[in-house]
Amino acid sequence: MNEIKKILAINFGGIGDEILFLPTLISLKKAYPDAKITLALEPRSKGIKDLTDVIDDLFLIDIKFKNKYLQLLKLIFLSRKGKFDLVISSGANKFISILLFLTGIKQRYGYNTGKLSQKLLTVAVPLNKNQYAASMYHDLISDITDIKTKLPEINVEKVQKEPNTVLIHPGVSKLSTKLGMIKTISPVKWAKVIDLLLEKGKKVILAGGPDDRECIAQIKSTINNFENSNFIDAYGQTKNLSDLAKLIASSEKFLCSDSAPLHIAVALKTRTYVIFGPTDDKILIPQTPVINAIKADDNCELKPCLWQKRQTTCQELSCLDILPEDIVHKVLLD
Repeated sequence: MNEIKKILAINFGGIGDEILFLPTLISLKKAYPDAKITLALEPRSKGIKDLTDVIDDLFLIDIKFKNKYLQLLKLIFLSRKGKFDLVISSGANKFISILLFLTGIKQRYGYNTGKLSQKLLTVAVPLNKNQYAASMYHDLISDITDIKTKLPEINVEKVQKEPNTVLIHPGVSKLSTKLGMIKTISPVKWAKVIDLLLEKGKKVILAGGPDDRECIAQIKSTINNFENSNFIDAYGQTKNLSDLAKLIASSEKFLCSDSAPLHIAVALKTRTYVIFGPTDDKILIPQTPVINAIKADDNCELKPCLWQKRQTTCQELSCLDILPEDIVHKVLLD
């Protein structure tokens, strides 16, 4: 393994998935500091390179595109051309081992999905989904190095915390909403949360990305204290992930949905409060007092259901029946 000079990592998903994958790449870079790491990912997540210096190059593979099989052939071609020494993949599909075998890369690491993976992979790693997702990804390299990076780490210019501030990022990706994955409270509830925080004397900053345009517009049209001098409309001011990271780093507290900004906040160790509904907080946030899940006190027996039991959320969404007063109480508790 001392001859590892070029590493290919494959991790398809949103920007949140890429941030959760960073500890694995960081450990690989520490184990092989002279190795060049190339990350194959979806085009929508290419902004991850702005947050870290451990990724040397990107392969943009649009598996959501209608010609996804041509895209996978493109990945195989690029992999063979790149002459990599080692490849790891986070995919849990049973055909991933075939994909890795076709790359022609000698050292192949992926999850154990059955006899085929055991035959085609150098190491078929046991898949343990009942843990923090970053740890699950990190298991892929447990046979490669003893180095363990527990949390995501990102490069952000050092900034001072602004006292008494609560940054709110209410949105989730438009793709999630389009696919029927409702993971946050309504804009009306978000507006009520902002009003209550302003009444408590907090300085509230509202931010969001392009996917949040409609949500932000509804929130702003519903806020009663829109003219309050403690309310700052920062929508559109974060042009990229680096800008958002600086804003999160400068805020005393951060309130958000289960989305990519959450994972940036984890990396920055900002005190964070996350609205959780159908997804599993135990998988998506580390067990640390700095990151706090806010959940409904409902009796849904299927919760958490999204991804584990279903691919879309249900109509009732009792798991998101969270009172704005309860949200504010938890944010102000410490």
